[in-house]
Amino acid sequence: MNILLTGASRGIGAATFKLLRERGHQVAGHSTRGGDNLLAADLSEPGSVTSLWDEALAALGGRIDVLVNNAGIYEAVADDASDAHWQAAWQRTLTVNLISSADLCRLAVGHFKANGGGRIVNVASRAAFRGDSPQHWHYAASKSAMIAITRTIARGYAAEGILAFAVAPGFTVSEMTEEYLMGRGGAAILADIPLGRVTSTDEVAEAIRWLATEAPAASTGSVVDLNGASYVR
Repeated sequence: MNILLTGASRGIGAATFKLLRERGHQVAGHSTRGGDNLLAADLSEPGSVTSLWDEALAALGGRIDVLVNNAGIYEAVADDASDAHWQAAWQRTLTVNLISSADLCRLAVGHFKANGGGRIVNVASRAAFRGDSPQHWHYAASKSAMIAITRTIARGYAAEGILAFAVAPGFTVSEMTEEYLMGRGGAAILADIPLGRVTSTDEVAEAIRWLATEAPAASTGSVVDLNGASYVR
């Protein structure tokens, strides 16, 4: 399959990029700066989404079968921040995490309509369902809205062979979080996870791969939780 994967340079994205290519898929990976066989696009900038889509389409020979929206940011803003700081943080988080994903979904839906269908996998978060810290209202809101978009696409376009899924990881271990888990913060995180460990990026990557390539059509609209039962719904 030909797959466009955003946010492929690290963490979940890097693990997914590696796994999909190992399984023989053609993957146009993206990062903000590009390099290492990744397409460059700053998703906070106007026009970046259309340019990224066009570049990915060219790189994949004019056809995209699957869109994986993984790119996102997790930046704190205090509830007592200045109005300007608060609003800027919300604008940036919603632009990168939500609006760019929605724009890519819209482009994908149009492309899939003309080419017999396709799949979308959106990387959301446990925060979409249970919320996040007092410094991350905007992050939780962006991920909750991503779930709503996924379900809307699933309901609206299934008859045209367009399927939409989401994954909702909890705290995920990667090279960026390993040091934190070894310190004081790790004990509190692990105490909240019945499984006794955090989710690995490889586990999330496998869920994404399955949804993108193998999940039965009847499961469209589904959200796969990967949080070690730290939030069960």
